[in-house]
Amino acid sequence: MSTDEPAVLDGGLVRVRLDLGYDGAGFSGWASQPGLRTVQGVLEEALRVVLRLPVPPSLTVAGRTDAGVHARGQVAHVDLPLADLPISTDPEAALAAVLPRLRGALPRDVRVHRALLAPVGFDARFSALWRRYSYRVVDDPAGPDPLRRGETLAWGAPLDLELLNEASAELVGEWDFAAFCRRREGATTIRTLREFSWQRRPGAPDGAVAARVTADAFCHSMVRALVGCLLPVGDGRRPVDWPARVLAAGVRDSAVHVAPPYPLVLEEVGYPEAADLAQQAVRTRRRRTALEG
Repeated sequence: MSTDEPAVLDGGLVRVRLDLGYDGAGFSGWASQPGLRTVQGVLEEALRVVLRLPVPPSLTVAGRTDAGVHARGQVAHVDLPLADLPISTDPEAALAAVLPRLRGALPRDVRVHRALLAPVGFDARFSALWRRYSYRVVDDPAGPDPLRRGETLAWGAPLDLELLNEASAELVGEWDFAAFCRRREGATTIRTLREFSWQRRPGAPDGAVAARVTADAFCHSMVRALVGCLLPVGDGRRPVDWPARVLAAGVRDSAVHVAPPYPLVLEEVGYPEAADLAQQAVRTRRRRTALEG
């Protein structure tokens, strides 16, 4: 079997990649939680209904978004029983038949853009090379475009892009981001921040400023803490070297206010070529185990 062929797993399961987006306003985050509406819970239940499975299948996601956070380019995988697909002898045709039904079973705030047979070695979480987020802020005294107010932070002072970009550049690289993460028992806070930049959206009616943040992975609340640390630099209340000093201190600083979740969007997840998917998953697991051990 070549590396770009779909994987049929033990037990007659076939792995499916789902590319999806969602409006996070009505969800308590991605991950399933008892009694709460979550993206994972809604999508797993829709799959159960459409495929007439006895229990919902389990989804693995590239990045677990928090409550209120949106996604345009989220990626997940699910292992489905080949025998339960409508055309079990032709998985590609089966997915083509299932996708319209799945879209019809989902609420309007979740959309599956694509459903593809995953190549051998694909893991939505561990095969990923990087995740890219955006964060939208408006410093115009008139406030955000009314049509985009649900995904825009209104900032009460002018923001200097030069100051924002100068301070952000000092955080790029592999560091221990403990100062910007909510710690989890046994989990590492070392991450490689590949890009952190700011620009004004050309043509935006409200003159929005957008942060672009890319890393190999993010720990809990990391992007929002980074944004919350940088905005006071952009409006001149903090010196340019303050975020770097917070990072070097290695502990949460009470002066860093975590920015609200609703302007944060998971834009894209990057993966290697099919031939390197399995090895990337191995490297990611090995690296995280070494860092956490």
